[in-house]
Amino acid sequence: MAGHMSRLKLALGLVINLFSSICIVFLNKWIYVSYGFPNMTLTCMHFLVTSLGLIICERWNIFYRKNLPISGMLPLSLTFCGFVVFTNLSLQSNTVGTYQLAKTMTTPTIICIHWAFYNKPYSTRVKATLIPITIGVFLNSYYDVKFNVLGTVYATLGVLVTSLYQVWVGTKQHEYQVNSMQLLFYQAPLSATLLVFVLPAFEPPWHQDGLFHVHWPFEALILVFLSSLVAFSVNLSIYWIIGNTSPVTYNMVGHFKFCLTLLGGYFLFDDQLQTNQLLGIGMTLTGIILYTHFKMQERELPSRTVIRA
Repeated sequence: MAGHMSRLKLALGLVINLFSSICIVFLNKWIYVSYGFPNMTLTCMHFLVTSLGLIICERWNIFYRKNLPISGMLPLSLTFCGFVVFTNLSLQSNTVGTYQLAKTMTTPTIICIHWAFYNKPYSTRVKATLIPITIGVFLNSYYDVKFNVLGTVYATLGVLVTSLYQVWVGTKQHEYQVNSMQLLFYQAPLSATLLVFVLPAFEPPWHQDGLFHVHWPFEALILVFLSSLVAFSVNLSIYWIIGNTSPVTYNMVGHFKFCLTLLGGYFLFDDQLQTNQLLGIGMTLTGIILYTHFKMQERELPSRTVIRA
């Protein structure tokens, strides 16, 4: 019974993350394209709403606060800022397809970090599933995705910082023995504070394109608020999934989000899909299914060994 409830919670967390992650991509892209809302300002608002949401959750006894050292949280908060800022800049500067293509490189980067710094092994068949996923992603994007220099820089920095961030999330949760909300309770406000000090240098609110100078239409403010709420859901589900599975599992789910987002870009932003792209989607999904199957087998193997013993 306990195992069934655990699998149910995991499935629910994956669905919430899937839905909210796809929503925030299109919400943010719409805000950037239609209204030109400043990127780092939007990111800071996301952090502030997430912080407020966590305070409310803590007051409602959804989780209890655990004292954590600020010095230990500062590197995680810095990478959190870089993770969100650079991925949003990539989304702002590139097409949806390019943005998603760059994000898929997070998985092999995480595996390299685990191998180089944490001595974490991966079975050959699990590593082999990266082949159809990578080929499928490139087939999706080969004919219609074109990188620009600035967008490439943002995408590359986004992949590096995101990979480091996701590895550290799982490491810090186990190091401090905390759950996702307890860790994010410190990280979100600290990240927002860091951005408040940085914003005047990069996006001065009093500038002619800044937050306070432009008369933003009411629908833009509503979309920014909705984007902040969805960001709260994304942040919680990211922490929960990484804490209960692994960063690689989270990114494999992310590849499935890639396929759905690509289809959404086709309908919302007129991104055309060619035959080779559809073939790529099929290869990517095949790789995801194989990865999930292999990881489930590896997880069940130790328990079977214990039972036989």
